[in-house]
Amino acid sequence: MIHITCPDTVTLGENVVIEKGVTLGENVQIGHNVVIKSGVVVGDGSIVLDGSILGKLPAKAGLSATTGEVVELPPLILGKNVTVGANCVIYRGASVGDGVFFGDCATVREDVSIGELTIIGRGATVENKTTIGMRCKIETNAYITAMSTVEDYCFIAPSVAFSNDNYLGRTEERKKHFAGPILRKGARVGVNATLLPGIEIGQDALVAAGAVVTKDVPPRTIVAGCPARPFGEVPEEQLIENQTFYIR
Repeated sequence: MIHITCPDTVTLGENVVIEKGVTLGENVQIGHNVVIKSGVVVGDGSIVLDGSILGKLPAKAGLSATTGEVVELPPLILGKNVTVGANCVIYRGASVGDGVFFGDCATVREDVSIGELTIIGRGATVENKTTIGMRCKIETNAYITAMSTVEDYCFIAPSVAFSNDNYLGRTEERKKHFAGPILRKGARVGVNATLLPGIEIGQDALVAAGAVVTKDVPPRTIVAGCPARPFGEVPEEQLIENQTFYIR
């Protein structure tokens, strides 16, 4: 018999696969055709919609430079009141805070932490070794590359692309320099913008739509263009500290 911790208040759909050592909290709802791998913890009140996979182990491609050898990873932990949309894949070794929302078809890799009340949009990808803060919005089809940092209250528009390899897959030298972008608290990135490896977007800075960011952006600065250049300062009324939803 496979052992799971499953209160009477849990609702399970059809064709659900639950491996050993899974813990489901009170009032959890699991949709049809969901796969929950061993050791996963799903917090109270969470919802996992049809076709999602929780706790998937990474598979290392022969030429992958950022996926390490497959080692023992801690279990995937979902906090309370998390919503996982249909056909999402969330890997073992991720940690998800309370109230996080995943749109349909989102993917989150191993060694990722996501803070409370953050939104990961439909089809967005968060690669391994990445930290995302609380109350962020990462919208549809955004690509967050491995080894990135996104601090609290950041906004990332649809189809934004992060990068972490200035050598574009050539030479062993590149492995010494891998680094994803860093977004400081309250930074915003417009639709279709591209951030080069290791770039730091300062607190409350704004990257305009379609910009290609090749240099660090100072705090509270607007940049635009290809390559991105300073365009002005973020208006006082738009600063994160002046928003009604901001919690100090």
